[in-house]
Amino acid sequence: EVRLVESGGGSVQAGGSLRLSCTASGFTFDDPAMGWYRQAPGNECELVSIISSDGSPLYTSSVKGRFTISRDNAKNTVYLQMNSLKPEDTAVYYCVADRSQTIPFIVIAKGCNYWGQGTQVTVSA
Repeated sequence: EVRLVESGGGSVQAGGSLRLSCTASGFTFDDPAMGWYRQAPGNECELVSIISSDGSPLYTSSVKGRFTISRDNAKNTVYLQMNSLKPEDTAVYYCVADRSQTIPFIVIAKGCNYWGQGTQVTVSA
């Protein structure tokens, strides 16, 4: 059984920083792509960042230059360092993991909360 355990998140003022972590277990293949989607109230799930098994990152344009994704394959863990946070970053952040080409289809079919309950990030002005 695939399991993702998220940690981090919380409330900060604009300009502050937070770090999210997510540890995966139960995959039948090595080094799945991992990353984060987010969903604000009334909005669709939005890709934030994905990192492939070889460490290649992908960011949505609104977080480029502010967020940094990284991974530790030995620990099956992905990290998202979020700096210069803005109120529009407020959302529930969901860790995702699977083969990179599969993740978007899972999100569309089952929602970005398919893997877990997510962690709340709140940025106040």
